[in-house]
Amino acid sequence: MLWAVAMSDLAVFLLDDQGRLLHSNDAGRVLAMRLHPDEPHPDPAILLSYIPEQGWQIAQRDGRWIGEVPTALPGLVLEIKAFAGRDRGRCRRYTVMTDISVRSAREGELRRRHDELQSTYDRLASAQEQLLQSEKMASIGQLAAGVAHEINNPIGYVHSNLGTLQEYTSALLALVDGYADALQSSDPASSRPLLKQMRDRLDVDFIVGDLPKLLEESREGIERVTKIVQDLKEFSHVERDEPMRPSDLRKGLESTLNIVWNDLKYKAKVEKHYHDVPLVECYLSEINQVFMNLLINAGQAIDDRGLITLAMGVEGDEVWVSVADDGVGIPEEALQRIFDPFYTTKPIGRGTGLGLAIAYRIVAKHHGRIEVHSRPGEGSTFRVVLPISQPVLSRPRGK
Repeated sequence: MLWAVAMSDLAVFLLDDQGRLLHSNDAGRVLAMRLHPDEPHPDPAILLSYIPEQGWQIAQRDGRWIGEVPTALPGLVLEIKAFAGRDRGRCRRYTVMTDISVRSAREGELRRRHDELQSTYDRLASAQEQLLQSEKMASIGQLAAGVAHEINNPIGYVHSNLGTLQEYTSALLALVDGYADALQSSDPASSRPLLKQMRDRLDVDFIVGDLPKLLEESREGIERVTKIVQDLKEFSHVERDEPMRPSDLRKGLESTLNIVWNDLKYKAKVEKHYHDVPLVECYLSEINQVFMNLLINAGQAIDDRGLITLAMGVEGDEVWVSVADDGVGIPEEALQRIFDPFYTTKPIGRGTGLGLAIAYRIVAKHHGRIEVHSRPGEGSTFRVVLPISQPVLSRPRGK
């Protein structure tokens, strides 16, 4: 047994039941000299001081203890394995020490590089989020005039209706005053012809018929403005550090269509073919940005007047949403590059070349895919496919 210990290149120490050193091999004596170069023949027993008392307690309980211990020499780290057991009623101990300085330094370097990579990844993620938000705001900026028109139009007729309602109110109050004067007179019946004449002059019968319609029209106008503002609020919402939530894609698509409607209604008829689909776990505001880019592209692909078809369905554990147009289509050579950043087939000033690239990244982030079918002169179909539930390990934790 001792000859095997002597030949080992590991520092091995045999101890008695009191923890005193009984034997050390040559590797142990060499290690003691390395740690204490000022002493000509250092006692190997001094190395036992590196084993904490808790280490021996664990070894006696579990049979062994393993730990990494820094030494007085800079950069020199020991891996210590302490073993304890009973043999013939007596406690037996031994320990093995290994210089792991190189490994420890390598692991430290790996940790440092990992921290640098993590820091770089965090900066890139932040930059990507800022780019995503910038493109989202740019999309709204491109639609600002149309959105303003969609808001100003109902506000305009609500304002007009309020003016008409003010006139109606004045007329009705004048008639009420006439009735009050008649009731206070000594002979109210004698005022009947005068009141009828006033009623005809103020055209009260028309007012009574028109008043409910004006109020209903005004209410619908205010609801239209409220819906557009709410859709804009949801679209511009930043969901950073929030968990993905089960969301209604149909509601998201309709909300986004509402925002871009002014840009589409003069160019295309929109048909909808929706099937019932389950809620999809996603960042809905990001998926809405994908819908917006596809809807804008569909409208820009139509030169004069055309058709945009929206469809939605479910296949297995995935939900798909398609946006199809009967516009100019995409050339075969361009299909391979449409998702590349800054690549665009649109005239200067009509596109940044980031819309489809960002849409592709958003869908990939959701573990989905975008399928494209297009022929020049026949139109294009973009199909967004998303899993109903995200893989468990990929779900971000909310703070």
